[in-house]
Amino acid sequence: MIKQFNVNGACKPDRHYMVELGSRLEEIRKMIDDGAYFSINRARQYGKTTILRALAEYLKKDYFVLSLDFQRMSYLDFEQESSFVHGLAREILRKIKTENDIAEEIKEEFVKLADKSNHAPRMAEIFDIFSAWCGQTDKPVVFIVDEVDTATNNQVFLDFLAQLRAAYLDSDVIPTFQSVILAGVYDIRSMQRKIRQDEEHKENSPWNIAADFLVDMSFSIEDIMGMLEEYEEDYHTGMDIRQMAVMIDDYTSGYPYLVSRLCKLMDEWIPGRKDFQDKSSAWTKAGFLSAVNILVEDSNPLFDSLINKLCLFPELNFLISRLLFHGQRIAYNADNAAIRNAQMFGFVKIKDSSVQIANKLFETRLYNRYLLEDKEQNSSIFMEAKEIGVKEIVLGDKVLVEAVV
Repeated sequence: MIKQFNVNGACKPDRHYMVELGSRLEEIRKMIDDGAYFSINRARQYGKTTILRALAEYLKKDYFVLSLDFQRMSYLDFEQESSFVHGLAREILRKIKTENDIAEEIKEEFVKLADKSNHAPRMAEIFDIFSAWCGQTDKPVVFIVDEVDTATNNQVFLDFLAQLRAAYLDSDVIPTFQSVILAGVYDIRSMQRKIRQDEEHKENSPWNIAADFLVDMSFSIEDIMGMLEEYEEDYHTGMDIRQMAVMIDDYTSGYPYLVSRLCKLMDEWIPGRKDFQDKSSAWTKAGFLSAVNILVEDSNPLFDSLINKLCLFPELNFLISRLLFHGQRIAYNADNAAIRNAQMFGFVKIKDSSVQIANKLFETRLYNRYLLEDKEQNSSIFMEAKEIGVKEIVLGDKVLVEAVV
């Protein structure tokens, strides 16, 4: 099978060009061996699902990995305690029903909880089954939940977190999971919730047992080089692999989706266009810059999500505007909600204790959004530049777009 660069969903080693994940998986494995409960909070399309799937495969020799995706549960499942237990039991059954090393009586207990015609189960009942299961299994159980954001605005989910916390604190006397991993964009340790529809959003989470997750999931230059080396073995383009990796890193700062998207453009879109007859001519500086120009004008889920967040969070919109147009240094302040949100959603990075736009591609796209959309392309600077055919668009001391002319 011919591999491709993937920008849709989780990457699969046999189908997609990927960076080497071994060192990251080993770091996470150490946390699991230590019995840590933790959350993986990264921006959209930052490789969370890919790392979780690779982790499940990496652990399966020594652990039983129960991996769920909350997106498979209906919003109705989160309305009441009983419906949540029904839904959770249903998803667990879907994962374990063919597993021969799980006792049949454990499966039967999950069947009873999943049956909506049976009774209105309480949260404690499913945790009793968890304890019975963990107490008799040969392999310790690692519980992983992806897309946990689906549930983070519900009281029933707070109750679920509270039960996880209680199980963790009592693990010396009551059998429980070896480790719990919750993955999503939002940090559930400071999640927002509503108890009543007319009540203000409140920050609260009982999951303060979560260990810090410090694994770097961005791609380094060496990571990108490894992926390009595998590609080069297949296509022999003659590219300068290090130079290409350095350019990709310079524009993306290792954001996984952006790295893969640029590579996909050079592999599939650029060859055959004007001035780029084949893959060899596409994997050059000129081909790379052409891919950059396509990407900054592209409509894709990541950029759409970023723009949507600016509409939803006015204070975030103001912060990004200050960074782009005022050129002022904004010191990092962990107590500033706008900065926390900007960092959580992937807009910014923290460098030398100051807030900076995360990468050149975001900077360019956001700059275009403010200048070209909000001012309806009335900027005399851009109009003049468009007429004379600029090579660079510069904001302050930063080159935002280097165009091929």
